[in-house]
Formats: sequence, structure tokens, C-alpha cells
Amino acid sequence: MEVAATADSNQIASSSQLPQHLQALERANRVRLARAALKRKIASGEISITKVITECPWQTESMTLSELLRAQSRWGRTRTRKLLASVGLSENKRLDTLTERQRMLLVSQLRPH
Repeated sequence: MEVAATADSNQIASSSQLPQHLQALERANRVRLARAALKRKIASGEISITKVITECPWQTESMTLSELLRAQSRWGRTRTRKLLASVGLSENKRLDTLTERQRMLLVSQLRPH
């Protein structure tokens, strides 16, 4: 019977066999870590925010515009609100719900003139 119990516990340990809530936690942790790394790259200038907005990588799909814009160095709540108000977008708008036109409008405002 011990052999059968060990085989069952090995099956549960695989990611696809985990209960749904544990799979969700695992995914949330992956997304959180990936977002943190992306935010560090944006803050350091290693990756352009305009590239992130146009390409919309998987880790930013459910990220709000405000959260993404504030990842830039010297971008706080006021500067973010002013920019988003000027293009008619909500702070809480998610990146994956932007239309192509909205993406291009936002990118054009972020590029240096």
C-alpha cells in the first residue's frame, strides 16, 4: 500500500495535477515575478515603454496603464494622470484591452518630440 500512496503523491506533485487554486497561485507568482523584472528593465531604460505598449508581452496583459507608466523613472501619479487624460484613457484601463489606435496614440505621446 505504501507504493501506491507514493505513486499518488508523485502524480499530485506534477503541475497539471495540482488543485486549481494551487495552479492559480503558481501562475500568479510567475506573473508577479515577470512583471517585477519587466518594471526594473523599464526603470533602468533597458527596455522602452513604447515597445512594451506596442508588443504587449504576456506578463503585461492584465496590467493597468497607470501601473505600467509609473514603472518609468520619474513617473508618478500626477504625470501619469496628465498623460492619460490628454489621450482620453482611464488609469485603470488594462493594456490588453487597448485598440491599435489607442496604442499608437499613447506611443506617439510618449516618444520625445
